[in-house]
Amino acid sequence: MIAAPAPTLANVAEHLRDDEIHVWRLDYEPSRGRAPLRALLAAYLGVAAEQVALIDGEHGRPALAAGLDPTLGFNWSHSGGHALVAIGRHVVPGIDLERLRPRERALELARRFFCAEEAAALAVLPEAERGAVFLELWTAKEAVLKALGRGLAFGLDRLSVASADGRLQLRRLHGDDAGAWQLQRLALGHGLIAALAWRGGERRIRLGTLASDD
Repeated sequence: MIAAPAPTLANVAEHLRDDEIHVWRLDYEPSRGRAPLRALLAAYLGVAAEQVALIDGEHGRPALAAGLDPTLGFNWSHSGGHALVAIGRHVVPGIDLERLRPRERALELARRFFCAEEAAALAVLPEAERGAVFLELWTAKEAVLKALGRGLAFGLDRLSVASADGRLQLRRLHGDDAGAWQLQRLALGHGLIAALAWRGGERRIRLGTLASDD
């Protein structure tokens, strides 16, 4: 999967292909709630932001209300002042974002919530590296769960993720074929760690940044 030149908001609707997933990076302000998400989705739907109605699934995943384009799948995540939105057609993406920060209890948390093989992989790492790798695994697992439409109650130990050589791999997923899934690390820099997941064939990921006044 190769990152292609980023689309602009003015032409995203006509340039979203069935073999792509667009990922937008934008500022996040809690006081605005889902308004930026609605505005972004409106550009793809060709409607005013006020017409974008969202509903929450059983585990809190937002979806388009009935009457809007059923082929358009999306997901979003925010951490601190940053947010990511993933959008694709005929796909249900899951995305998760975390800020990189010290995690003194990374190994303890992994042994409690992750698979045994994941905790073992973290245990052999230098302590200075564990926090970042822990967050890579965490965001990857969250992305898969969000694509499934499930929450953390599903159990983080019911799926296994490997992180090596700059790549993520879903090795096991309870009740599903892990090989049918795609899992992609997103290179964002600026102390951010993110992952994108979806079930289906490979797709080209197009990254874009949305200015605050767009």
